[in-house]
Amino acid sequence: MNYDVAVIGGGPSGLMAAIGAAEQGARTILIEKGKRLGTKLMISGGGRCNVTSRLPKEEIIEHIPGNGRFLYSAFSVFDNEDIIEFFEDLGVPLKEEDHGRMFPVSNSARDVVQALLTKLKQLDVMIMTNSTVAALDYGETSHTVILADQSKITVKSIVVAVGGKAVPHTGSTGDGYPWAKKAGHTITDLYPTEVALTSNEPFIKEKTLQGLSLRDVKLTVKDKTNKSVISHRMDMIFTHFGLSGPAVLRCSQFVVKLLKDDHQFVSIFIDAVPDTNQEQLYQTYRTIIEQSAKKSIKNVFKGIVPERYLLYIFEKNKLDPELKAANLANEQLRQIITDLKEFEVRIHGSLPLEKAFVTGGGISIKEINPTTMASKLVERLFFCGEILDIHGYTGGYNITAALITGRLAGQNAAWQSF
Repeated sequence: MNYDVAVIGGGPSGLMAAIGAAEQGARTILIEKGKRLGTKLMISGGGRCNVTSRLPKEEIIEHIPGNGRFLYSAFSVFDNEDIIEFFEDLGVPLKEEDHGRMFPVSNSARDVVQALLTKLKQLDVMIMTNSTVAALDYGETSHTVILADQSKITVKSIVVAVGGKAVPHTGSTGDGYPWAKKAGHTITDLYPTEVALTSNEPFIKEKTLQGLSLRDVKLTVKDKTNKSVISHRMDMIFTHFGLSGPAVLRCSQFVVKLLKDDHQFVSIFIDAVPDTNQEQLYQTYRTIIEQSAKKSIKNVFKGIVPERYLLYIFEKNKLDPELKAANLANEQLRQIITDLKEFEVRIHGSLPLEKAFVTGGGISIKEINPTTMASKLVERLFFCGEILDIHGYTGGYNITAALITGRLAGQNAAWQSF
């Protein structure tokens, strides 16, 4: 079988690459080892598919802390507004939600995937599913894709879009790293990002707060010199193994890096009352206590945080919830306020990469042309999506990076195959 372009991987970047190549008139084949295309898109955004973000370009790149700057060149060719126009032209109108997140108006990821499949069909892209690639052979004038059944496909250009190692049930099992190494590429250390964190704290082990959600809290990660590394303000949840939820996922890559960097543990501080500073909060409750001396401290603090959390803070400070406010010493009040503003949880690890939402690390971007996604080491070889050492927060940023790098890889693979 002979083709101009072979795209390996049927995720967001692979689908976009195949469309990009075929639109340039290249005879294109899309090879996917799983049963169906677009599995990762189907589960993104809770099954609603957060296709991109409407934030300004600079902000999107800020939300891609793993080498987002590499994408500046790509964004100058095809950006988030182009993604929105692309899907609307395919008949998938989008709507904007909080933080600029863009979803299909239908709230259905299926509509997004179906529109892409329809486009592939219109462009006569050859699709092979249930087809595992065993090896790639790189040649001077053509490359060979060798399948598991030993059949061979000869192509001018190859686009590798097989993802990283996160969310393996969608097919991202790290297949592409050996192919990149064979081409001479460097694979930077792989690690989990957007991942739940584990803790050996006694209250976690005893499941004291398991299942408790805290809304709109500010989490701050500090290193061993007590320097703040990153803060995020969102929701979080205590689990049977540690911490999870949006704020935790956003902080996770910084924690994972510190743990790799010789930290025995990393401290996360929870600020459950982020709109008021510590001294203001102390003075407010000093006044309330003077006016409500006969009330129990449980009633004085009622409603500031969920009751389970409040009762644990009292327990931690060896305070009886029924203690009368008049009998609460200033030092004890300070301890309560400190825990409301700076509740420390020591983090000792994270769930494994297979349980993460996004892979950190990958093919070194120093070896990739930022405007074409071409390998600097092998002619007519392209990489796109999560196999590259680029990673962002959840919220449409990784899909944006995948769609943009996929588009450029596919178009340039086509142009170089003629």
